[in-house]
Amino acid sequence: MNNIMTHLVNPFFFWLAWIIIPLIVEVIPSIGSFFVLLHHKHKKEKMERPAIWPDIVLIIPVYNSENSLEGCLESINQSDYPNDHIEIYLVNNMSQDKSFEAFARAQNAFPTLRMNWLNSDQGKSRALNLAIYNSKGTYLINIDSDGYLDRYALSNMVLYLENHREYTCLTGSILIRPDKIEHYKSFKSRLFRRIEFCEYAQAFLAGRNYASETNTMYTLSGAFSAFRMSSIRKSHLYNTETISEDTEITFQMRYIQKQKVGICVDAIYYTDPIEGVNKLYTQRQRWQRGSLEVARLYPQSKLRPWRFVKDTNIHTLLFDHTFAFPRMIWYLALIVLMAYGYSSTTVLLSMGAIFLFYIFCGYLYFYIGQYLLKPFPDIREYYRKQWAVVALLPFYNFVVFFIRLAGIINSINTTSSWKTDTLTREFEKFRLAAREQLGKVSGLIKKFRELVNYEEEYYE
Repeated sequence: MNNIMTHLVNPFFFWLAWIIIPLIVEVIPSIGSFFVLLHHKHKKEKMERPAIWPDIVLIIPVYNSENSLEGCLESINQSDYPNDHIEIYLVNNMSQDKSFEAFARAQNAFPTLRMNWLNSDQGKSRALNLAIYNSKGTYLINIDSDGYLDRYALSNMVLYLENHREYTCLTGSILIRPDKIEHYKSFKSRLFRRIEFCEYAQAFLAGRNYASETNTMYTLSGAFSAFRMSSIRKSHLYNTETISEDTEITFQMRYIQKQKVGICVDAIYYTDPIEGVNKLYTQRQRWQRGSLEVARLYPQSKLRPWRFVKDTNIHTLLFDHTFAFPRMIWYLALIVLMAYGYSSTTVLLSMGAIFLFYIFCGYLYFYIGQYLLKPFPDIREYYRKQWAVVALLPFYNFVVFFIRLAGIINSINTTSSWKTDTLTREFEKFRLAAREQLGKVSGLIKKFRELVNYEEEYYE
């Protein structure tokens, strides 16, 4: 009887851990979000254009932006938003290159743009706050200097805010520049960055779009976001105690001001692809560290774990952070499972089933993205051509999970900083530490041998 129960119970708990839990935590919510987006995307909405476009203030943090700043400013000049209603503050945060010379060239090239140069040497958050103190206008828009805006991004963003008074702030859609991706010569380099393109497309066109529809936005992208000036002035401005100031300002709007935070999907900002694995490693660790810092800044009463189902902020914190170590155990327990009698075939089939579910969800989001990009035929066509790359996203996310996990571990004993060790640097530290420890072991072995040899000589 005991043998029968063992044969029944063991497989049950196995499939519970490896199939049911991932289904409940990730797959089913993903399918649910697809149907929510499917419902909302069919709603036809006619937005009224203002008789006079409101004045907007653009804040552009500058840090060693010599090579990208002119392109960024050119995209603003070429936008369909009238230049006489735009004021730009470029806030220099201790640049070591010739960023100011690039700014001077842009002044000559785009004389109708009103541009102001401010110097700040106290970090990005203080630099942003400095510009806010000096600005006037109806809307405040932040953009990074290492990318460029779509021609209609500013007008679409302002138009959405003008017609949706319930929203205090919006993020735009951040996409990777296809031309920079295809510039790489090797197939491996292009594939790596095409996967990143698909990741961003899913994150903004599906993930944050769903969060916007359900009022559960977790982060306003620091690369491109807009605020009502009246609301940003009522806030605590950008927090200087965290490297994730964009997430913190989002939490302020949601938890303190009780405002609605959303996305304007058709306001697109294009950014450069990641430089390499080392950059990906430092970027994702910084994001992970920033999320943890923001979570610690808010009272626990605001982040109740039992709101896991209806509050995406709680879901994100629990799943990306609290559940990180159990998920790591799931991944690393394969050998243990096989040691307990589960065949390698069973384990691999279960893992394959999970990844097939993830791939299926990826293609659901791919469909949503294709629909939302209809007004942008060029970028839509490029995304369509990446249909096969979508299937690789779960494996890419699997690797990124361990990078985020390393970010959690590294944040335990280190202070907040934008500068994070690269994967190469951390591997070198590990190698040196291992060599040191092996040296100590070798020394002990040598001393032991000397002691033994001395005793043998003594007895002779």
